[in-house]
Parts: sequence; C-alpha cells; structure tokens
Amino acid sequence: MSLLRVFGLSKSFGGVTAVDGVSFDLEAGQLLALLGPNGAGKSTCFNMVNGQLRPSSGSIVFDGHELVGKRPRDVWRLGVGRTFQIAATFNSMTVLENVQMALVSRERKLFGLWKAASSWFADEAMNLLEQVGMAADAHRACGVLAYGDVKRVELAIALANRPKLLLMDEPTAGMAPKERNDLMALTQRLVTEHQIGVLFTEHSMDVVFAYADKMIVLARGKLIAEGSAEAIRNDARVQEVYFGTGKTFQPRAPLADAGSEGAPQ
Repeated sequence: MSLLRVFGLSKSFGGVTAVDGVSFDLEAGQLLALLGPNGAGKSTCFNMVNGQLRPSSGSIVFDGHELVGKRPRDVWRLGVGRTFQIAATFNSMTVLENVQMALVSRERKLFGLWKAASSWFADEAMNLLEQVGMAADAHRACGVLAYGDVKRVELAIALANRPKLLLMDEPTAGMAPKERNDLMALTQRLVTEHQIGVLFTEHSMDVVFAYADKMIVLARGKLIAEGSAEAIRNDARVQEVYFGTGKTFQPRAPLADAGSEGAPQ
C-alpha cells in the first residue's frame, strides 16, 4: 500500500479552480518532485496535503489515515514533517536548542521552574545533528550560521518528529550549487536509511533531475504528466507548458559545477 495516496484533489477559490482533480501516489523511501510553472497549483496542492488548506473535494490518505479535515498540527502528529522555502529557525537560540524545542513539542512536555529546558532531550537532539552534519555547531546561535547550514538544522528539526513523510517546499531555494547538491544528497541518504517518503517542490531543474525518483507535473491546476526523469524530459506537453522552449531538457553534470539557478535555458 502507498504511504501517501492523493485522489481527485481539487480546490477552488471563488470562481477560480487552482487544483483540478489531481491524483498521485507516493511510496516509502521515494522522492517525488511536484513540478509546474508559476500558477500551476503546486503550492495549493502542497498546502492541502499539509492541512493548511481544506480541499473542495478529493481524498488524501496518509499511512491509512484520511488527512482531509485535519489541522496541520494533527497532520504533523501523524508523522508528516515539513521544511519551508525560507528556513524557519529561532535565530537567537543555539542549534541544539532549536532541535530540543522540536523534541519537546513532539513529547508534549511542559517545563517546571525546577528543571532547565536545556536539559531535555539533549542526547537525542545531538544525535539528530550528527545525522545532518551539524553536531560541531551545536552550541552556536542559528543566527550566525551560513544559510546552507541553517537548512541542515531545519532538516534535523523536521526529523525530530520521526516522520514517515517529509514535505519540502523549495528545499534548495537561495543556495549555491554545491550547497544544493550537499543538501539533496544528505536528504537522499536519510530517506533511504529511514524509509521516509518525500514530496518536494523545486524550481532548480538540476536538483530535480539529479535526485527525484519520480515526478508529477501540473499546469493550470491539472496533472499533465507523471513518471521518471526520462519520461518527463521527453514529454511533449511538459516541454511546451513548463520548459517553454519546446526543447528537451538536458541535465547539467556534475551538479556542483552548475553555475545558474532555475529552469534550463
């Protein structure tokens, strides 16, 4: 059974249909890229899965649970983690404290005046930081970190809830080519090790074609293509509505040497 099954998902705002009957499946251990030009309905679809928006119709079944009608916190407690296009951390807190706060939230702990918050889950937080390569920076404030390192901390925070599904909104936005490659390689390794399903949106096509196991493409709210990198690369409708030039995308290699962002020219 699929980890995530989306069926007939639609969302209208007044007379405008932002998402129109979208269906797809996501397996555990799979990275699924949600693609499309601006206004295609990617963010709306993403936010319905997360519980931030309620669908007009359709079903979202995660690990046997219907998500439609659940609040984002309820979705999170079922095992759905999320990272954001703009990294969401507390700049004045240390790297370790940021992860500890996520662990405290997971366990629904309340602090007493007799016990410092810094003593909670320190070992588990450090283990998570080791997994993302940030243990050496555990006691530094998040506000002084390079942006790529902040994204690693955000990934550790998302993993604190032991998610089965991870939603990643533009995970490499604002990052240099090598940082993009390093973050996605790390994500791919963690997905394999923990058998996490990942649904991600991304504008950097070098990242998508290098790391996605499967892709789905939206245009004007409708699903127009689904499949492997090769299938998407050679799909005439995708070339027309997404890449715009009608040319088949040729991935840059290696990624670390790529010098530009966004869709191919």
